[in-house]
Amino acid sequence: MSATPSAPFFKRLTPGRWAAVAWGAGIVFTALLRISVPGQEGPDVMPGFVILRWDGLLMLGVATLLTLRGGALLARRPTAALHYLLVASVIASTPLGVTAIPFAQYLAVDVALYAIAAARPRREAWRALLLALGLIFVYLAVRLLSGWSAGTTSGLAVALTALVAWLLGRSERQAREYAEQSRAQVAEQAVTAERLRIAREMHDTVAHSIGIVALQAGAARRVIDTQPEGARQALAEIETASRETLAGLRRMLGALRTADQADATFADRTEEAFRTEESSRTEDASRKDTETDTDAATQARIEAASGLAALGRLAEATGAAGVRVAVRRVGAPRPLPPDIDLSAFRLVQESVTNVVRHSGADTCTVTVDHRDPEAVAVTVEDRGPTPGSERERPGGGSGYGLAGMRERVALLHGEFTAGPRPGGGFRVTARLPLPTGANAR
Repeated sequence: MSATPSAPFFKRLTPGRWAAVAWGAGIVFTALLRISVPGQEGPDVMPGFVILRWDGLLMLGVATLLTLRGGALLARRPTAALHYLLVASVIASTPLGVTAIPFAQYLAVDVALYAIAAARPRREAWRALLLALGLIFVYLAVRLLSGWSAGTTSGLAVALTALVAWLLGRSERQAREYAEQSRAQVAEQAVTAERLRIAREMHDTVAHSIGIVALQAGAARRVIDTQPEGARQALAEIETASRETLAGLRRMLGALRTADQADATFADRTEEAFRTEESSRTEDASRKDTETDTDAATQARIEAASGLAALGRLAEATGAAGVRVAVRRVGAPRPLPPDIDLSAFRLVQESVTNVVRHSGADTCTVTVDHRDPEAVAVTVEDRGPTPGSERERPGGGSGYGLAGMRERVALLHGEFTAGPRPGGGFRVTARLPLPTGANAR
């Protein structure tokens, strides 16, 4: 078992605890400045007379209690916590006999400024900075107006460190916001790509069905006088293919229309991207000769015809990549609508690809469940990395391939789950509802 890294320990410390640690470090540093340490002839700073008396020690104790209270409030009420810390810094500076608030007494305030700037809204962060800087200058102004000496340069140095701490906090917040925005953008692009892929598949499915309709119509026209029964059968095939294609188009367009109403901006970008890609595809197709067009049409029909029946070929290809795929079918297989059949295959294909790329497993299981008469369910699961494998699945199952699969299932009004298995590994499950009368085919 590998040693546990030290980073999680530091991450477990809350900003309030860090403020308490900073206050303690400041107290220790203040004490070291006022005693003789090895290598020095005397202390760097002569201790003020008040700090040696009971009232000076009492002030330090009160300041410590105020700091602990402020640290406890830092996560829930950061502005109130900062007030406690600022008051503590002033009280702790009083018995030291100094002309400005020392840097050591402002360390806890610097921690609070960083935490507020990194986690709170911009307006609140600005208020905290102005409050912290304002206290330093008010402290100096009071001493000057009272006719006492004031450590202006020392106060400016403390103000500069507070500003640097605040800027580091704002930089941390901006970096986090940028990372979240980038993740959201990539996830949105994955959803857009999946919608475009679904649209292309629907286009190929419709083209395949229209080809069947044309062939059957031609056959019916040739034999309608000599073989009425054959013509009747061809017309029945035309009716079945047409109804299935129209039903698939209605389901997909209805789902897309619902999603578009929920996010009009996203829909506009999707439509624009689809039109651009479709235009590009049309221009490329127009430059091909008749033979190439025939081959492309044949390939499109093969692609459109791919479905759960192609799981055997998928398992063979995945086995060549080093991952053995076991395909299990539960219940009696039955014909499925083309869009449902193809979507189920795409879900399995994407899940198996994730196993090959990310899991480190050498086997996975694909289960197709036909027992529910109203839906078909597919499950892809693996047992995790094999011993000695260096690959690990990204934590949380938040890959963008999962976002595309989730979008595909949502468009078909299905149910999708993905996450770690209790005994290790990962599981992806999708349930795709079947339209009424889908089995009557």
